[in-house]
Amino acid sequence: MSIEYRGETFAGYNKPKRTPDHPTKSHAVLAKEGSKIKLIRFGEQGAKTAGKPKAGETSKMKKKRASFKARHGKNIAKGKMSAAYWANKVKW
Repeated sequence: MSIEYRGETFAGYNKPKRTPDHPTKSHAVLAKEGSKIKLIRFGEQGAKTAGKPKAGETSKMKKKRASFKARHGKNIAKGKMSAAYWANKVKW
């Protein structure tokens, strides 16, 4: 089930995808909550600090991860219709 939205193809609702050709944002998702649909772009293109925790992760990286979650906690809590939610889920 692929969905065409504003000239972009998505695998489905709430399924993030990489956007390597976008000048500033690294990912996009077609978010859907109830009947509300929204295209959300998130993540810095070329960020070296992003990614899921890895075994043997440095304490510096752990602090960065904790800082991001603390700094954006309110926006992450807003749910699927916020870029912070998706950045937290996919990149951090």
